[in-house]
Amino acid sequence: MLKKSLVATAVAAAALVPLSQAQAADYVVDTEGQHAFVQFKISHLGMSYILGSFEEFSGEFTYDENDLDASTVEIEVQVDSLNSNHAERDRHILSEDFLNASEYPTATFTSTGFESEGDNEGTLTGELTLHGETQELEMPVTLIGEGDDPWGNYRAGFEGSTMITLSDYGIDMSDFPEAMHELELYVVFEGIRQ
Repeated sequence: MLKKSLVATAVAAAALVPLSQAQAADYVVDTEGQHAFVQFKISHLGMSYILGSFEEFSGEFTYDENDLDASTVEIEVQVDSLNSNHAERDRHILSEDFLNASEYPTATFTSTGFESEGDNEGTLTGELTLHGETQELEMPVTLIGEGDDPWGNYRAGFEGSTMITLSDYGIDMSDFPEAMHELELYVVFEGIRQ
């Protein structure tokens, strides 16, 4: 249920975290090599957890270490690519009861700002659109690493996580325990400099 948010936040993090070797450049999120993930964790009735991911998404970002305000990131997630390793549950989550993927097939994240906190960490802000609703999102992000890869590319990798209140996106969880009203969104991925 947390979608592109995750993905978007990680990419945005990559776009905005100051890096010693960074140059103004465009990056594309590496989804082909399975080096990017948009995942979620939500309580199951306050007794356990449901873990899942969105397996189809795309994104790109621009980073300029001399002008962080000019850095941008955009991510799009295909909602029906949700996978919680339980087909019947996935159909229910994608139904009108929750994500309504037939009416809202994509989730998007667009960055609006970044505040550096030093040591390759900071807080990313942006707009997450999910289930037809757009809300501002804040996510702490961290640079995992950057450098040349064995195939002649330059890469940067980031991770971030945040909590999302589902009712903020018009998803009614009132019939479920309070522990299920929020989910944790976790994103991690590499971008390839173009």
